[in-house]
Amino acid sequence: MPAHRAFIALSLGAMLIGLAPIFVRLADVGPAAAAFWRCFLAWPIFALALRWSDASFTPVADAPATRLPYAWLILAGLFFAADLALWHYAIQRTSVANATLLANLAPLFVAPAAWLLWREAVSRRFALGMALALAGTVVLVGRSAQLDVQGLVGDSLAIAAALFYAAYILAVTRLRRDVGALRVMTWSSATVAAVLLPTAWLLGERIWPASAQGWWVLAGLALLSHVGGQGLIAQSMASLPAALSAVGLLLQPLAAALFAWWLLAEGFGLAQLVGGAVILAGILLCRSASRPASQKPSLAA
Repeated sequence: MPAHRAFIALSLGAMLIGLAPIFVRLADVGPAAAAFWRCFLAWPIFALALRWSDASFTPVADAPATRLPYAWLILAGLFFAADLALWHYAIQRTSVANATLLANLAPLFVAPAAWLLWREAVSRRFALGMALALAGTVVLVGRSAQLDVQGLVGDSLAIAAALFYAAYILAVTRLRRDVGALRVMTWSSATVAAVLLPTAWLLGERIWPASAQGWWVLAGLALLSHVGGQGLIAQSMASLPAALSAVGLLLQPLAAALFAWWLLAEGFGLAQLVGGAVILAGILLCRSASRPASQKPSLAA
């Protein structure tokens, strides 16, 4: 996929992921249970598409079954399971603004890790763009963010979620050099569901939705945020540097703020407008500074 199309796919995916906080807030199940249903309901779609399609979303062919990097496929799912569970619990234990801001610090971890692992260079121009995008995120949610002792647990969970999401981005970016997006999403979704169902049960969460509306909310979370959003993001990662993917995902808090304003009548004033503009400027600066993703090594390297 050409880099410009991959960047568009990443941006659309990030915007659909921005719906996830809305669905999680409206869900009538526990935090880990919501993440379980998100992946469990999406898994058959990915699995059937993988089974019956001659090719997945990407022209990159899957490796033969005997050469599939099963450990990496499962590891990516484990990272994503930890990210989703921690972030959902962070929303319950701190402000949504804090959880959104701190959980989107992944670029701070991805950029140095990508340099250490694959020598993905980070130019001054890219660093400036990343700083702008992060600053815009602070402005976007900063008015609602707050620091207090009671919220420190939630804040810590959100930071931990950012670490695991950074690890997931790195794992999927590397997998996508050799494995199709549908296979990545099928395996990661199955892994998340297998891990988080017993987790939700052990934590005593409500697992079964109590109403038809609850099912519709979970269906939206699975179809729009996971199949649509996360699927597009996984598709794009074969053609973009890991650091750019992480920065591009900072569109998520902007999309979440816009959806909250549209669907939940939450405030979206001048500060949010300025923050959103700064995020977009930072992402576009990073895009213009990024080198081709073809320079990244594959799993076979």
